[in-house]
Amino acid sequence: MEGTLFPPIEPYAQDRLDVGDGHQLYVEQCGNPHGMPLIVLHGGPGSGCSPRHRQLIDPEQFLIVLFDQRGCGRSTPRGELAANTTAYLVADIERLRQHLGIDRWLVFGGSWGSSLALAYCAQHPVACLGAILRGIFLTGHADIDWFFRGAGSLRPEAWARLVAPLSDVQRANIAEHYLNTVRAPDRHAAITAVERWMQWEAALSSPGRGAPELPKLEGDAIEAALDKYRLQAHYLAHECFIGEDAALTFARAMGGIPTAILHGRLDLVCRPENALKLSRALPGSQLRFVHDAGHSPFDARMSEALIGAATHFHRYGSFSA
Repeated sequence: MEGTLFPPIEPYAQDRLDVGDGHQLYVEQCGNPHGMPLIVLHGGPGSGCSPRHRQLIDPEQFLIVLFDQRGCGRSTPRGELAANTTAYLVADIERLRQHLGIDRWLVFGGSWGSSLALAYCAQHPVACLGAILRGIFLTGHADIDWFFRGAGSLRPEAWARLVAPLSDVQRANIAEHYLNTVRAPDRHAAITAVERWMQWEAALSSPGRGAPELPKLEGDAIEAALDKYRLQAHYLAHECFIGEDAALTFARAMGGIPTAILHGRLDLVCRPENALKLSRALPGSQLRFVHDAGHSPFDARMSEALIGAATHFHRYGSFSA
């Protein structure tokens, strides 16, 4: 292992899974075909898996399954909103498990992936060996308001840039403004909103650094960003088709599934109090606040914690000491 990540690896198998409704998922398998199965649920919503996600898991111990959710990344059609809700994604994960012939797997999800993991594990507990949840996002109005407004008190310079072009009325409803503008047919307005959203997101993901410069999207990057943030706006505008109450209800239904909850103490994207709420609702879960870590799984302390949790579970089948 180099530094806090495992060396880069390539998939030994790549596939496209037809899940119906016109959607095809990009799927890859890495690591040890005979190892403990582990499914990676990426964040977003609207993002996708990256090669670096493979480096968070020991390739000798685990069969690592990564896939891009409906409308995300390399799945097609990219950016498609039709037949794209959390219920569809949960069904897709279970279809993928059956397609690969895996009896049970360890569920590994961060940020939005932690929310999706709650929904999946609660509805398919028999399929889950355990869960590693990072950067807890409970999907409710409070989380969305925090992202667009509340966190502004912690990054005031960057937040000022986010709201600079908005009227007083738009500032009073900032989340609604951005979610609607990104999904609206006015292409120029959508691109401008996405660029400012990306700038704000980068500021929250990099605590301790100055306000990032406004990105200037060009060429293919424009379409990729519009697809990603339109899909993210689609989910956020509907509280990710879950909402905080339902997320915690899912957690209460997960008793008996060993679960590690990891949350960075410097996480400005998702509030640390979410991790505490989740741990209280999820019987037997193990909560750890990670020092010197923000929202990214690739912050050195967080990647160490994630790797340590997976290694511990592989050895003992639990997260307890």
